[in-house]
Amino acid sequence: MGLNDILTGVLNGPRGQRQPSASAGTGGGMSPMLMALLGLLAYKAFAGRSGQAAPPGGASAPADSGGGFGGILGGLLGGTRSGAPGTTATQGNLPGGLGGLLGGGAAGSVLSSGLGNLLKGFQESGHGSVAQSWIGSGDNQQIAPNDLAAALGSDTVDALSQQTGMKREELLGHLSDMLPRFVDQLTPQGRLPTEEEASRMV
Repeated sequence: MGLNDILTGVLNGPRGQRQPSASAGTGGGMSPMLMALLGLLAYKAFAGRSGQAAPPGGASAPADSGGGFGGILGGLLGGTRSGAPGTTATQGNLPGGLGGLLGGGAAGSVLSSGLGNLLKGFQESGHGSVAQSWIGSGDNQQIAPNDLAAALGSDTVDALSQQTGMKREELLGHLSDMLPRFVDQLTPQGRLPTEEEASRMV
């Protein structure tokens, strides 16, 4: 299953009903929740590649720092919110600028390393077993919005809220519903995908 199919299923919800607030388009052509889901993976991959360890709980650099999380999301958005130059070109099946974010055809690396670093943040915040249930073959455990905020870090959530234009509570509510399904669909083998496996999704 390709990333476009995965994202369509996640954004439309388990009953095929599109999330109203989550599907409103942005100036860069992406829905806010698509931006939030891809932005999370892009940031986690970027933090790992740059050798800059994310603070405990997945907290990021302040949202307004030019080279930090806000800049990454601004690039994905095409610069419409942060003022950073961006692109709306596609890389394979991947929407927006994620494919070129780390250079060339690194979208598979973004997915695999982003997922790995995301899981690490959940483990460090004491929610590793919940995130592991999304990867395993059993039922996905739910996570409360407040617990999700603790796992991602308040700076990360604030940057996502700022760059997507969604209120913090609304963003966390949608993410707590969609992120388990998103991770589940990205890990069909019951484990984190290799870079090669992830590249085939995009």
